[in-house]
Amino acid sequence: MAAIGNASGAGRDAALVAEALRGNIPDHLRDLQPVSFGGIVGGRQTQITLCVTPDYLAIGSDGDHVRVPLGLPAALRVADGFDMMLPTTRMVDAIYAQADLRVSPAPMPPTSAMSSTDYFLRHDATVDAQFARAGGRDGLLVAGHKKDVVIANRLSNAPGRVAIYGWHRANGDPIQPLSTVHGEYYADYSHGIRLVARTAYVDGRAVDLRALLTDGQYAGLLNSDGPLTGTTVRLASLR
Repeated sequence: MAAIGNASGAGRDAALVAEALRGNIPDHLRDLQPVSFGGIVGGRQTQITLCVTPDYLAIGSDGDHVRVPLGLPAALRVADGFDMMLPTTRMVDAIYAQADLRVSPAPMPPTSAMSSTDYFLRHDATVDAQFARAGGRDGLLVAGHKKDVVIANRLSNAPGRVAIYGWHRANGDPIQPLSTVHGEYYADYSHGIRLVARTAYVDGRAVDLRALLTDGQYAGLLNSDGPLTGTTVRLASLR
């Protein structure tokens, strides 16, 4: 992070993506955690299990790391490099509901410095302190401390934008409704990159998550606005 200095936007993202893809991420992020969805599909009770990173993307080791917000193109490059995807809003809700540990959002002053590396570092230290006070430890499924960069059909009609959602309060309501206000390279301290494995499980059977998200029967369990369109899936796969 010291080497990044005052870099911002695509330049900073490129450096962070390079670190992530060369394996400079905490070991505990590699231990994916299950998140389940249940419902009726084709007249039968069905359970879908996703495998998600226990925390947001971070650069560094277990003992010395920083959670790193990224713009949408960079987030998709990391996801594709690890054979993963970004979550939908419904997945974000489920991760929060099923988390082992939840903390309240800790907003910082909304100044022009929101997207600075300094803000990233300061907020990360605040989150670490929250988890320490709550008895958190690496590997637990944790939530409540960031907004998510998500995939959503709204992106199909908003080219060049990033979709943000979440930062849940203690009552389960998100501070941030789904928004595509910002350009795709925008990232501020409040954003996080949660990754979801492309292999999901339907009643214990391994399937491609992208196939589920485009299937008229299954998508409703995983996405609030129904099946993902082909345009959205192509966007979510790789830019």
